[in-house]
Amino acid sequence: MSPLRILILYMLSGLICLVPLTAQANTATWQALQEGGLVILMRHSLAPGIGDPPGFVLEACETQRNLSSEGRAHAVAAGQALREQGVTIDAVYSSQWCRALDTAELMAVGPVMSAPWLNSFFRGRGDQVAITQAARERMAGWQGPGNLLLVTHQVNITALTGGGVSSGEMVVVRPQEEGFTVVGRLNVPSR
Repeated sequence: MSPLRILILYMLSGLICLVPLTAQANTATWQALQEGGLVILMRHSLAPGIGDPPGFVLEACETQRNLSSEGRAHAVAAGQALREQGVTIDAVYSSQWCRALDTAELMAVGPVMSAPWLNSFFRGRGDQVAITQAARERMAGWQGPGNLLLVTHQVNITALTGGGVSSGEMVVVRPQEEGFTVVGRLNVPSR
């Protein structure tokens, strides 16, 4: 057998082994959420592009990058998945950006409160240190009994967790005395 075929077979066998691990990780994350007391950091659903256009005004959605139809469908599906999995959401906070607010509202898992401490600081739009510290404090103070949903932006989640996140992805964390630990990640497909 050629070295290329051996490499391809090796790579495919590795992918096959990853599928059950991913499914197991998702099951464990859903189970942890069912127990409550966790924080869900969610990047807003798909809003094509990067940053916001020139002339951005926080109070005017038409000046911002907004959810696509796929992003809107994803937000609805994410909320549906939380309900189907029996996940209790006690509080929902969202960045004041329209794409984040729309994501949180379309999920329909509870009343949405806008929170400047979840606003994007991409390209100098806000004070990264102050915003990140305020979010950490809110997360550290969460005790449940249900879960806390925070809908925000990629830069915020990266600053908090040290890792990237795709549109609509949820990073589930457990608050602790000294910060938090990552329980798992969920990426619910659109239906």
